[in-house]
Amino acid sequence: MLVIPAIDLERGRSRVVFWPGASAGVGAPTDRPDVIAARFVEQGAAMIHLVDFEGARRGAPAAVDAIAAIASRVAVPLQVAGGLESADAVRLVFAAGATRAVLGMDVVDQPAIVRECVEVAGDWLAVGLDPRPERLAAFPWRRPAIPTLPELVGELAGLGVRRVVLAHGGVQPDVNLLHSLVRAYDVEVLVAGGASDVGGIRRLRDAGVTGVVLGEALLSGAIDFPAALEAAA
Repeated sequence: MLVIPAIDLERGRSRVVFWPGASAGVGAPTDRPDVIAARFVEQGAAMIHLVDFEGARRGAPAAVDAIAAIASRVAVPLQVAGGLESADAVRLVFAAGATRAVLGMDVVDQPAIVRECVEVAGDWLAVGLDPRPERLAAFPWRRPAIPTLPELVGELAGLGVRRVVLAHGGVQPDVNLLHSLVRAYDVEVLVAGGASDVGGIRRLRDAGVTGVVLGEALLSGAIDFPAALEAAA
């Protein structure tokens, strides 16, 4: 299972300051996303997840310069989320250096847009979902009945989506549900958050999850990245 460091981008900077030597009082803090990404790659990261916060608010990519700076510094895939609600938005972040794109949940009830994005990104496309029942219930569905998470994943798979990223908002994920999704559908399941310690990482690994995306937990040092890699192996 991959452990994927996440960097939240806003105005070209990381929203969380990274200071890997804080506990020992060594090194220096940084909010430069290219420096943070390079540090994680040096430690063994096989992918970096970037969240365009301004883009998410705007509904269109806003962090293309930061993405380009990171892409020029590290030679691992960059998975970008935030503000991706159209095929043109996907093209824009790919042109900046992204190699994977995560559509927002705003598109899940618009199959024509999902198909267009699949045509652009193919297997490098993912869709971000919030699996909490209350979030699914609050979504402005255009259909008479609210789909379950498995039904939604099945629909996306039928449209050609081969990857979903499930955000849990600090809530522990249902590993039995994750395991059933992995077994039932031909999609990769990644979990954003959902692990507060290495034990949580092991549980996700055992459920068959492809990757866990961790942001502040790694940047703050709450979870040690080398230890997380070992737990995921």
